Amino acid sequence: MASDDTHEVFNQVDEPCQQAPLQHDAALLHAVQQDHASWALPSLQDYAQRVTSPATWQWAQLANTHAPRLQAFDARGRRTNTVHYHPCWHALLTLYREQGLVGLPYENTRAGRWTAWAAGFYLHGQVEQGSLCPATMTTAAIGVLRHETALWPHIKAGLLSRHFDAQDRPWPDKQALWVGMGMTEKQGGSDVRANTTQAVPDEASGRGQAYRLTGHKWFFSAPMSDAHLVVAQTPDAGPACFWVPRWQPDGTRNAVHLLQLKDKVGNRSNASSEVEFHGAYGLLLGEPGRGIPTIIEMATTTRLCCVLGSSAILRQALVQALHHAQRRQAFGKPLVQQPLMRSVLADLALESEAATMLAMRLARAFEACEGADPAPAERAWKRLMTPAAKFWVCKRAVEVAGEAMEVLGGNGYVEPAVVARLFREAPVNSIWEGSGNIMCLDMLRALGREPEGSQALLAHLMDAAGEDSHLLTELHALQALLHRPPAEQELLARLIAQKLVLVAQACLLRRHAPSWVADAFIATRIVHGSARVVGAIDARTLDVAALLERALPA
Repeated sequence: MASDDTHEVFNQVDEPCQQAPLQHDAALLHAVQQDHASWALPSLQDYAQRVTSPATWQWAQLANTHAPRLQAFDARGRRTNTVHYHPCWHALLTLYREQGLVGLPYENTRAGRWTAWAAGFYLHGQVEQGSLCPATMTTAAIGVLRHETALWPHIKAGLLSRHFDAQDRPWPDKQALWVGMGMTEKQGGSDVRANTTQAVPDEASGRGQAYRLTGHKWFFSAPMSDAHLVVAQTPDAGPACFWVPRWQPDGTRNAVHLLQLKDKVGNRSNASSEVEFHGAYGLLLGEPGRGIPTIIEMATTTRLCCVLGSSAILRQALVQALHHAQRRQAFGKPLVQQPLMRSVLADLALESEAATMLAMRLARAFEACEGADPAPAERAWKRLMTPAAKFWVCKRAVEVAGEAMEVLGGNGYVEPAVVARLFREAPVNSIWEGSGNIMCLDMLRALGREPEGSQALLAHLMDAAGEDSHLLTELHALQALLHRPPAEQELLARLIAQKLVLVAQACLLRRHAPSWVADAFIATRIVHGSARVVGAIDARTLDVAALLERALPA
């Protein structure tokens, strides 16, 4: 030891860099194989290796350390509305785009395409979440824009492109396009009908016609996108949805003025802004007055992305915690051998697998609903279960990320720890695209509008429950809640959503996971439901060793 050294560094655990996120994730592998996406496994395996390489982890760290910077004007005072990003941001978007994930659900009708996309999204989200924001909105926007027969032929190639094009130019001159969205205003929040931004026709009114928008958006996501879908009030028909590009057809910059970038708790690699429209050019999408249903079609997909993103956080939080516990010594033996720590880690493993299985099942429902006449149960999985899952899984990610941080102790609480970034990222999925109460109310609206769907979903879950008396009892209790008066249901909406998600996760595990995984989940969530403090479970009857080995082989 050198004379100026005071101690030797030992019993410190480096964060896992080169991971095997596909081979070691049993729930993900099963979903890909079960949902007819085995054809995508070679590509997903390659992507898993690339996205968890040391270089990509470094990109994630640097992109979040060096946040985007707004340059509203050039050196001579001309408004440019330019956001400058760290080069690693562009590297992350290039990685995602070259994998073909942006347009994968819409490129063709191949079975398993939504599952393959969801798996790639989930793998990427374990390393960096901010770059998933423009990816999420672009994929979701494709589902809306493909119905616009006048616009779609001109933008299809750019939206489905596997190239990355960061140039700030008119969209017809670019190889690839990104699409953002703008709904939230200061006075409205989730109440989009309270928006005051006005849109008046340039000349003719109606679908596909040019309008001029005047007003503001308090949150305007990914402001350097080539276009945004924006909700504004029309003179006669109420809220409408518009395609608002960065550049006007005449080659001049559109009058969308960036006022500031949000200084967010997390999601720091990605820019979110406040903007004003000063007679901004926009094309009306959908029918006049149908702006809310149009944007909700997009939001349904972005909510699925929130579930997938939170499931990715849950998985990576588990990996970080378990990797650390397998190698860190405390009180004479590895943390993973300490009884109480084993309860915590087993609980984390159950939470992660259940979330992944539910998220992938939702992706399968989205694909099933692409057909002309989807089954009522599949519509219910998409329309009813998605908001409930967003409510529950996104909230669980916040707690689990904090618990994983605690497993690492002080090392988890300092920058640039991976779990610290996961902890800061987790809340955005719960807030964005409708917070918890909005999701629960949306679930109730779906129940009211399509009661046959909810009954089909319950029948589907009962079939998956088989002869499990605990699950059947819980399903009958849930069915009774769904028959309560609407006012009473609203009061109990969070309880209903929680019960619905937990019993759905349990049924999925009962059907697709080893019996000892399903038994452990049902015992800890259904039979002896706790206050959901991680690790506050009775692990005496659980096969903890098998759960931990399944989650991440030592």
